[in-house]
Amino acid sequence: MVAMADAEPLSELRSDLAWFFLSWVATFFMVFGGALPYIPQYREIQRSGNTEGFSTHVCLVLLVANILRLFFWFGRHFEVTLVWQSIVLIFTMLALLHLCCDLQQSSTLTTSRHLFTDFDPKYFWAWSRFLDYIQFCLSFTMVCLLVTYLLIDSQLFVETLGFTAVLIEAMLGVPQLCRNFKNKSTAGMSVKMVLMWTLGDIFKTAYFIINATPVQFWVCGALQICIDIAIFFQVFTYEKGAHEKYS
Repeated sequence: MVAMADAEPLSELRSDLAWFFLSWVATFFMVFGGALPYIPQYREIQRSGNTEGFSTHVCLVLLVANILRLFFWFGRHFEVTLVWQSIVLIFTMLALLHLCCDLQQSSTLTTSRHLFTDFDPKYFWAWSRFLDYIQFCLSFTMVCLLVTYLLIDSQLFVETLGFTAVLIEAMLGVPQLCRNFKNKSTAGMSVKMVLMWTLGDIFKTAYFIINATPVQFWVCGALQICIDIAIFFQVFTYEKGAHEKYS
């Protein structure tokens, strides 16, 4: 009887340790998992030396969405894990933009430059320097800071801010979907990136539901999964069309 009594606390301790480990792993993947899909795309751009197959508007979507998400946290606190996830994604998108700007500058022969401070809508998000993208992010952050400061006490504003943030993030794959449709090809796009998008979106949507995060998060997570599947359909369709064309 004494041995059985001693075994019960030991079993509970093992269970607690296992649960702690799984929680830590889940937290780690939530913080850094969102950035992992862009490692194959970063390496693909480095290898090919061009950015034609990748839509930099993906970076725009994620930068805007995660800046808004950070301000949403001030109005309605959710898990700090998601705050760190946003910070990691912001720096990841800036690193990807830095690479794209470097390659575009080295491959462009024209001497004309398009700057953020020109305020020319025609060249929005098609600026010549990485500094211009930084200026946009800082300007957007300052505007969000001012508006949030003035309206932080409005529940309607806070909920709208949160829904806007996750809805924009849910549109993450749309620029790439449109780029593929325009090119009638997925060449230059990392299929590994899209696969990791899909796995990550499934994981994080389940995480949102289990941890009872605001409804905006898991509804838009489900929408992201649908867009990921649509891009996979493009991969299959355009590759099949290319094989038929040259067979």
